[in-house]
Amino acid sequence: MPLARPWSSLIDELAAFALSGCCAGCDLLGTLLCDECGRALVAAPMRRETPGGLPVTAALVYDAVTARCIRRLKEEGETLLARPLGAALGAALGAALRSAIADEAYDAERPSLVPVPTSAAAFRRRGYRVPELLIRRAGFQSSRLLASARSTADQRGLGAAERGRNVAGSMRARHARDAYDVIVVDDVVTTGATLDEAARALTTAGFRVRGAVTLAATPRHSGFKANAS
Repeated sequence: MPLARPWSSLIDELAAFALSGCCAGCDLLGTLLCDECGRALVAAPMRRETPGGLPVTAALVYDAVTARCIRRLKEEGETLLARPLGAALGAALGAALRSAIADEAYDAERPSLVPVPTSAAAFRRRGYRVPELLIRRAGFQSSRLLASARSTADQRGLGAAERGRNVAGSMRARHARDAYDVIVVDDVVTTGATLDEAARALTTAGFRVRGAVTLAATPRHSGFKANAS
């Protein structure tokens, strides 16, 4: 039985790895996401507006459990978290799509979902594009219409005006043969500068931007206006 010991060792190692895991939200050992933290990821869609006037629907507030789970997905490669986070995003996408379809001025098919582009460096580091992964786990299809036109500095630590200058002109979009409706999708919105840049690039290319949807919105920021949900 020359193969018995190697397979047995592999199984033992996988079991040890599983048992050594901890909840992404509270560090409880032995589970990826405990029941209590799972309940914290149930969507409560809220409406916001960017400095450029773009309506945004966010599924969750970016703090506590939500923030820890998103960081673990983005920085630690824990892609299994994309399923519960994608479910939350799906609720916000559903709300935004229902709102678009209910609009009296809306007479086209359902808007296409356009993810904010992932930088080449981030893709090399992670091996996946976070917004696109979340859209798939939400049960929707995405349209990769946006691409990076130039590199940008890390947005962390920048104020609203600095973020706006940092991302200005950083995206380009495929030109639409015929104008049609789109919704921009991203993981987290802070000041709204990135979403406004995405909307600018899409509008310039001939698309009609109906709004934006994000998994989460930071609770405190400047330049990002709150609306009643």
